[in-house]
Amino acid sequence: MDNTDQYKVHKEPFYQAQGDEVALYQAAYKARLPVMVKGPTGCGKSRFIEYMAWKLGKPLITVACNEDMTASDLVGRYLLDAGGTRWLDGPLTTAARIGAICYLDEVVEARQDTTVVIHPLTDHRRTLPLDKKGELITAHPDFQLVISYNPGYQNLMKELKQSTKQRFTALDFDYPAASVEAEILSKEAGIEPGLAAQLVKIGQAARNLKGHGLDEGISTRLLVYAATLIQQGVSPKAACRMALVRPITDDADIRDTLDHTIDVTFA
Repeated sequence: MDNTDQYKVHKEPFYQAQGDEVALYQAAYKARLPVMVKGPTGCGKSRFIEYMAWKLGKPLITVACNEDMTASDLVGRYLLDAGGTRWLDGPLTTAARIGAICYLDEVVEARQDTTVVIHPLTDHRRTLPLDKKGELITAHPDFQLVISYNPGYQNLMKELKQSTKQRFTALDFDYPAASVEAEILSKEAGIEPGLAAQLVKIGQAARNLKGHGLDEGISTRLLVYAATLIQQGVSPKAACRMALVRPITDDADIRDTLDHTIDVTFA
């Protein structure tokens, strides 16, 4: 078996285009330009990258970044076993070797001293130095680096450096227009268009509260969860409270406001 096959996306992921993002990404990949996708939580950034990997027929290696992630977690480390020490490539190194798309999800969550290791891969050098191993990797011709983050959720302590930002092309994502989002819910969860439209109406009401008691609005992902619960036989009101309200806030006033919106919508 081809060693890239395990990283291939073999089944087409459902993705509803909102504009010209598919063509723009294809152009960036053709030139092997690094890409940054920006947008709120749960708006479809990761699904888009998965879809593009499938469409291009390229392997995809995804890394969920977190504040404890070190440079070694990305590039690799020496391990001890019965035979002594052996080197184990990290996901970034593996992607560079085999020509995969390496997707660093929510890259801003990683420590800034960790993200610096990606810099040589994002310019004309397209190299990755493995200092601990004394090896300099030249990236495979098919390799591409993609990062994502949520600009609206960042603060001064969690922001991408300009020296990192200016190494990427960028695509802005947002929650889909109401008609498109309703279509997504219908296709993802198999619910009726009218019910999908009602769920979207609740989502939009919550998004209007962002900055007025809510850090984040209801994502498209959560709307799909609510639609899925309804398909499982849960009542619309109960499904919405479970999937749309309880996960995003513990504030009693905000909960009451959203619960009232649900009651009115499904009166």
